[in-house]
Amino acid sequence: MPKIVAQSAQDSSLEDILFREGYISADQLSAIKLESINSGQSVEKILAQYNLIPADKITQAKARILNVPYIKLEGKAISADILNSLPEAAARRYLIIPFEKKGDELWVAMADPLDIQISQFIEKRAGLRVKPFLAQAEDILKAISDQYSQNLTSEVTSALKEVASVKPEEEVQAGPEILREAPVSNIIDQLLEYAIKSRASDIHIEPQEDRTRVRYRIDGILQEKILLPKGVHDALVSRIKILSVLKIDEKRLPQDGRFTFTYGENIVDLRISTVPTIFGEKVVMRLLPKSTGAPSLLELGLRGGSLKSLESQLLRPHGIILICGPTGSGKTTTLYSILTKISTTKVNIVTIEDPVEYQIPGVNQVQMNTAVGLTFASALRSFLRQDPNIIMVGEVRDTETADLAIQAALTGHQVFSTVHTNSSSGAPPRLLDMGVEPFLLTSALNAVVGQRVVRKICPHCRIEFSVPPEVIENIKSVLGKFLPVSTGNALKFFKGKGCSFCSNTGYLGRIGIFEVLSISEQIAKLILEHASSGAIEQASTASGMVTMKQDGYLKVLEGVTTMEEVLRVAQD
Repeated sequence: MPKIVAQSAQDSSLEDILFREGYISADQLSAIKLESINSGQSVEKILAQYNLIPADKITQAKARILNVPYIKLEGKAISADILNSLPEAAARRYLIIPFEKKGDELWVAMADPLDIQISQFIEKRAGLRVKPFLAQAEDILKAISDQYSQNLTSEVTSALKEVASVKPEEEVQAGPEILREAPVSNIIDQLLEYAIKSRASDIHIEPQEDRTRVRYRIDGILQEKILLPKGVHDALVSRIKILSVLKIDEKRLPQDGRFTFTYGENIVDLRISTVPTIFGEKVVMRLLPKSTGAPSLLELGLRGGSLKSLESQLLRPHGIILICGPTGSGKTTTLYSILTKISTTKVNIVTIEDPVEYQIPGVNQVQMNTAVGLTFASALRSFLRQDPNIIMVGEVRDTETADLAIQAALTGHQVFSTVHTNSSSGAPPRLLDMGVEPFLLTSALNAVVGQRVVRKICPHCRIEFSVPPEVIENIKSVLGKFLPVSTGNALKFFKGKGCSFCSNTGYLGRIGIFEVLSISEQIAKLILEHASSGAIEQASTASGMVTMKQDGYLKVLEGVTTMEEVLRVAQD
């Protein structure tokens, strides 16, 4: 038997490691070595030229040869004090970025971790011992662009130092007038300005054991962006509470408030929610731009048979249309789009919402206020005495609201509302579980719209790529008769490469995927029989309903979104 000799990574070449790990074949290994000898080019350059192996795998192999740890910087937030240890210009020039501090060590991602002069330069400047990590040059440049642009300005950095030196108790005792002028205001402005520029829908300010994490929800995905010193947290929360007219000294109970922020031409309403956690109060700020109106149904992503089906239901003079989906799936936006479409001077439209997110001209909008007894149910009861044609209820949450909505629909009103279910076929069983009588439900319910939102491929960096045959077969199987005839067998797939417009995510903006369940005689019969959501979905698809997954796959073939996005929100 041949003797097997263990070979360390340091004793191996890059191509040998990649061969042992199965990334290249024996024939490719021989060809690469021969080309390297004949051309004088490095193996790494040849591998990059032919795009044989993912770049991160090559870098990981290099890290083992150099005996340094590998670091992937994507999605990693770097605190302001660490970034301030090295100027951005130096980081770009030498392809380095500090990302963590451990004791007397500064962890630095480097394209060339063996460059002793750069390490000595950083150690002299930071006063810390450098621990080098190997990272891809592209990842370092992207991290530099992301992190330094998101870093606090010098003015705010000095404000951080000033605020951190003041005890939170002293700041609270100083009163609102002093707090309004405190440097912490600059930090709040910085956070809000970045949120507006990055199209964020929410800001999460989360206290942790040793720092405060700030995350932004951009295109539906939470992204960790900034890490702040723990000492500034109480001052930040106090400032937000003052702006929102909340109780500064109440830290044991959740509170809700709101205020308005202006940045350039952007006027944004902010809904504030605070909750106590073990490390302090967490704050979530929901951004509601005033300048943007409700999009059209076509802009939302409704098209084809689904759009025609919904539009035909909108022509009916009475009955209920429900929008369903989980939290954050765009249900309220769809309701606003429908109301904008049907709003005329000839109809009286009244809404009860929590909260009012868009202001629609000509529509009587009421905001829920549970503190004074103004709930969905009580408002709906009052609406029936206001001579309405169309009623919109923010959400059917309980039996009372459901019963009142049914009664309103049966007495000649158009009623629109939302319900939390995973699919359109799950809405009728959900209402039956609330105690609604089946015969009343079938008489009142016209249609249920199920929806999700997916991220759109960035148009500035969209590229075509190939997918495995099994993926193509899966798409053909799911779409069935809905597969576009024009595509034939030549299905094209696209993705975003990543650019400055999309912050290197490959996605820019969002669009909905929909399914519209019309209550036919067959569906009504199933509801009367208390059929399961699966049976209702099977009957509706047999009658021609396009499911959310099918709608998503059609948008994949159109180059609007990706398979990953559709499966993320609409996986069976």
